[in-house]
Amino acid sequence: MASFHSPMIFNRIRGPPNPLRLQRRWARVHDVRFVATRGDTKSILEKYKDKLDKKAKEEGHESINSLKEAYQDKISDLRRKATPIPSASSPAPKLALQQPPPPVPKPQPPGTVDHAGSHSSTPGIKPLSAYLDLAKVSALPKKEVEHIWRLRHASDPLSLCAVIPIETYNRIYHTAKNHPQFILPLPRPAADDGSGDAKQAAQGFEGGQRTAADIHFLQWGFHPPAVPPASGSATVNTHTSTVLFTHLASFKVHGAYAQPHTIITHHLDLAHSHGLVLLNGGVMEGRGVSAEEGRWLVMCLQKFYDFEGHGGGIGKEKRQGLLEKFSKGDQGFNLEELVDEAERVS
Repeated sequence: MASFHSPMIFNRIRGPPNPLRLQRRWARVHDVRFVATRGDTKSILEKYKDKLDKKAKEEGHESINSLKEAYQDKISDLRRKATPIPSASSPAPKLALQQPPPPVPKPQPPGTVDHAGSHSSTPGIKPLSAYLDLAKVSALPKKEVEHIWRLRHASDPLSLCAVIPIETYNRIYHTAKNHPQFILPLPRPAADDGSGDAKQAAQGFEGGQRTAADIHFLQWGFHPPAVPPASGSATVNTHTSTVLFTHLASFKVHGAYAQPHTIITHHLDLAHSHGLVLLNGGVMEGRGVSAEEGRWLVMCLQKFYDFEGHGGGIGKEKRQGLLEKFSKGDQGFNLEELVDEAERVS
């Protein structure tokens, strides 16, 4: 058994930080009426004294002061018109505030593809009606539904499919709600080149003595059903669930933006009528995982998340303990124990 020394990082997916910060800009407004420069009144009178004397005599006044008194009311009226005082009923002037830039659009979850023609209420997830004629299939017995579902995916070498009894899925679902993130090992065999030294095989895990294991990160997602149930109707078709599998090394670097290599979806459209949950998905080509390895991860997922029912409950406490330790970030979580439990036959 090779030892694992890679440090465990219990990342929690966070949304990207909002790069926008609203800045308040304070502007100081000056009343221009109080900024105008006023000259010396005495110097102005001296400058225009002759003209004012002439004006006073023309209008029959004895002096300049008599002329000022005669025009006092007119001067006050002109000043009042030149500097109007806003009334209480006048609307307040509207300030042109600088608007913040539009918000950054939320990135689409990694690995989701918006399929044309999809009628699912959740973007990126094909509804079951995209694969089967539900009106016709609903009238068929369980065995025929299982046969049609497997035959529907037989031609795609990268496809993954399964038919899960609703009782089994319910146990997996309740575990997934408590532990939406986990890691699973993918054992790698040893390749002997004749020198006596065991070397890790380039790909595949069947046969041979295991000397190492790749660690993969998984994350559950729960979405509304493709066809919302009628109000007040009793149904178990309450959601659609997905699981994304990603290389742990990639997830450590890219976080929520890491590209998954395997995606599976659970459809509950026939769960109420037939007691079946139909699983489908696939392995992304060129992302370092084969279809057989993808099937191993899906079977390993069921083994840990259905710890009560898988293998008659043998090893239940061990698998449940590993899930709880990982979710809590417990330092007692041990990778070697995880690999041993994943490879256990029962």
